[in-house]
Amino acid sequence: MTNSVRVEALSPDDWERYRAIRLRSLEINPEAFGGKLEEESVLPKSHWRAEMMKSDVLIAARDDVDLAVMYVEVLDGDHGATCWIGGCWSDPDVRGTGAFRALFTYLDSHAGEKNWSRQGLGVWADNELAIAAYTKLGFEFAGELMPSDRQPGRFYTHMVRNTPLS
Repeated sequence: MTNSVRVEALSPDDWERYRAIRLRSLEINPEAFGGKLEEESVLPKSHWRAEMMKSDVLIAARDDVDLAVMYVEVLDGDHGATCWIGGCWSDPDVRGTGAFRALFTYLDSHAGEKNWSRQGLGVWADNELAIAAYTKLGFEFAGELMPSDRQPGRFYTHMVRNTPLS
């Protein structure tokens, strides 16, 4: 087993790979997402391909095993964000081994060409591990706590950062 983590930007033709890791994330850590496994597991191929056409889907893998995922959508977002990051997840068995950081290294190395200069994301206010990870990567809180429409009784917050200079 090698220790190097490789990050790939998937194409819509890779929809099954994206679907597999997304469903795995919802199964292992349902509390981390607004989506629900039982709803997303029945979505058709056309849904997954359409999602991948509007966002860059990044996968971190080691030895052909997918370890972490995120998507990046270019948009004029809240708090001046030029892109919005979502669906961030890393397999709990590999947390702390560089897979999550590799996704953000890839993000930063392609920021100029992709217009990912000011990155925004939403995170559950009670997800202390994710908040700590994002803070370590340079994200700061932006705005107020907001109630979730998808999960009544829960709150989320936005975090933003400018792409670090190389």
